[in-house]
Parts: sequence; structure tokens; C-alpha cells
Amino acid sequence: MTDTSGPALRRTLGVGDAVVIGLGSMVGAGIFAALAPAAHTAGSGLLLGLAVAAVVAYCNAMSSARLAARYPASGGTYVYGRERLGDFWGYLAGWAFVVGKTASCAAMALTVGAYVWPGQAHAVAVAAVVALTAVNYGGVQKSAWLTRAIVGVVLAVLASVMVVCLTSGEAEAGRLGIGVSDGAGGVLQAAGLLFFAFAGYARIATLGEEVRDPARTIPRAIPLALGIALVVYVAVAVAVLSVLGSKGLGDATAPLADAVRAAGVPGLVPVVRVGAAVAALGSLLALILGVSRTTLAMARDRHLPGALAAVHPRFQVPHRAELAVGAVVAVLAATVDVRGAIGFSSFGVLTYYAVANASAWTLDPRPATRVVPAVGLAGCLVLAFSLPWVSVAVGAGVLVVGVAAYGVRRGSGAGGSK
Repeated sequence: MTDTSGPALRRTLGVGDAVVIGLGSMVGAGIFAALAPAAHTAGSGLLLGLAVAAVVAYCNAMSSARLAARYPASGGTYVYGRERLGDFWGYLAGWAFVVGKTASCAAMALTVGAYVWPGQAHAVAVAAVVALTAVNYGGVQKSAWLTRAIVGVVLAVLASVMVVCLTSGEAEAGRLGIGVSDGAGGVLQAAGLLFFAFAGYARIATLGEEVRDPARTIPRAIPLALGIALVVYVAVAVAVLSVLGSKGLGDATAPLADAVRAAGVPGLVPVVRVGAAVAALGSLLALILGVSRTTLAMARDRHLPGALAAVHPRFQVPHRAELAVGAVVAVLAATVDVRGAIGFSSFGVLTYYAVANASAWTLDPRPATRVVPAVGLAGCLVLAFSLPWVSVAVGAGVLVVGVAAYGVRRGSGAGGSK
């Protein structure tokens, strides 16, 4: 088991807090940006791709909820894989999560910069990372309060977009025609890209050590957050498609802003831009939380430097892990264009959930209880290898580097808990 001696993390989060943190991760910048590339890939199959992504996300959520109730510690699938499958699989999940989500943090920070001040996107991105790292340093409850405010703003903006589009004279039901104009491969690739926007419920599981009554809270919070996010995503996709159509949506650079402009309400465009920036801030806040907690768990097992396992005696947060993650993300946000890393991040996250489903498979030998993790595992693998080949190649290469590092440490007798 993970060494949790010394100061423990404070359990302050209830069901409502956990749901809000999950929503802050899912209903974030993804809905403002992911629809366009998914529509470009899937054509008329966009809604089918969204449905496939939702099914895989549901299976992953159910598996994660069962595991989190059994193992209510920080680290999420890193802990589950280690306890159910062995040290290597836990390490692989943790490595995929930390590397992939660190890239996602930088992407979200740059999204903030692009919407707030395009000419100084990198500087704004770094400032956002520094500010949100400071918020997280002050305690997870403060992060939950800020996330609640962000989620409220984003949902209000999305509701405005939906009302404007669906009540516009430009809206046509015929534009919602569902098909497979670009083939089944296009639908699966779109599902893989859209899955990036669903993956935020992992944040609830990775905060397991800071949730009150985790055996009850986590299994309730994860499906609630996922269900709300799915309803919002479907409603927004239908509203935007009704105005732009799949081709217009696929060609859009800022799909929600383009949709309200096409609906005849250009005055709402600045509001949508602000909403996108706020949404990206919410995603970045939750991502830093999740990555730092997984870093904490891996540091406790000496897969990462042991100094990162420290918990602040006053704020009771993994302060060194948070500062380290914030520093790395700030450097990336200042120096790298990471928009192309979204596909790699999806590959890493799907690998992470594949381990989660395999772990959940071992919880109960009854066939009926294994259907969900089996579907989730197969779905993760199919979507991961349906992504653009560059994303698959880079993602697989980074995983191989992590595996090699693990092998070196094991050979030298360092790291691991089993």
C-alpha cells in the first residue's frame, strides 16, 4: 500500500463539491473547441461520435466509481492498477495520466491566453498557471469554491448560446441529419477526440483522499457529473449544428462564436469569448488538482522524487507536487504550442482508463458485473488506436519511455510498493 504516514490530506469535499469539480473539468474549454475538429472528422456522424464517446465514458465512470469506493486514496487509477493488477500497471496508468494531463494543462492555459489577449497568449497563459497554482496551494476547499463560480458562468454562457441558436430563424432541423458520411473510422476518430472533453470525472477519483465519506460520495458524484455534462454537450451540439450544419461546424475556428454570429446575434460573440476563457480556467484549475494528486501518490511510492510526497502542515495539500506541476506547466505554456498535444493527451487518458477497467474487472467474478468494465476496456483500446496516427505514435513512444524508466528503477532495486 501507499505510504501515507505523516500529515494527511484534509477530507472536506461533499457530493456537491465533488460534482462541481468534475463538471469544472468536463464542461470546460473542450465544448468550445472540440466540436469543430470532431465535426471535420465525422461529418454527419458527429452526434454518433458523441454517443460513442459517452458510452465509453459511462463505462469508465462506473468502473472508476467502484474502484474509488474501495480505495479512497489520492492517485486514482494509479492506485487501483497497483492494488488490483500489480505495481507495473499502476505505474503505467500514473505515467500516462501525469504526462498526458500536464500537456492538457498547458493547452488549457494557452486557450485562456488566446481568448483573453491573442497577441500575448503565452504571457497570459503563464499568469493563469501561476494564479491557479496559488489558489490550489491554499487548500482544495478554496479550489472547489472557485470551480463552482466558474461552472456557473460557463453554464450560463452555454445556455445563452443554445437559446440564441435554437430560436434563430437560421436554425434548421434538416442540418441535424445523422449519418456516416465519412465512414465508421471518422465516427470513431471523432469519438476519440470528443472523449478528451469527457475525461474530467477522473478528477473526482484522484481527490479520493480529500472527500468526506468516499465510499458513498464518489459513486454518487461521478455519474451525476457525467450525466449533467452529457446533457449539456448534446444540447450544445444540437443547437450549433442546427445553425452551422456539420460542414460549417467542421470549418469553424471558434464554433460557438461562429454559431451565434450566424444566428444573427453578433453582440453575443464577446460574451462567448469570455465564457471560453473562463471555461479554460476551470479546466486548468481541475487539471492541476488532479495531476498534483497523482504526482503525490507516485512520489509516495518512489516512482517520482520522494520530496514531492510532502503535505503542507497548515493547508494540508501536496504543496511541493502542486508547485512542481505548476512550474512545468508554466514552462510549457511559455515556450510551446501544445494544441497538437490534444490527440496525445487523449491517447494517454484512454490508456489510463483501460487500466481502470481492467482493474474493475477483477473486483467481482460474476459475469454480470464484468460487462461494464469489459465494454469500457474494449472501447478505450478502439478509440485510442482510432486517433490520428501521429497522436498514436507520439503517445506510444512516450509510454515506452516511461516503461523503460520503470525497468531501470526496478533493475536497480528502487521504486515500487510491491
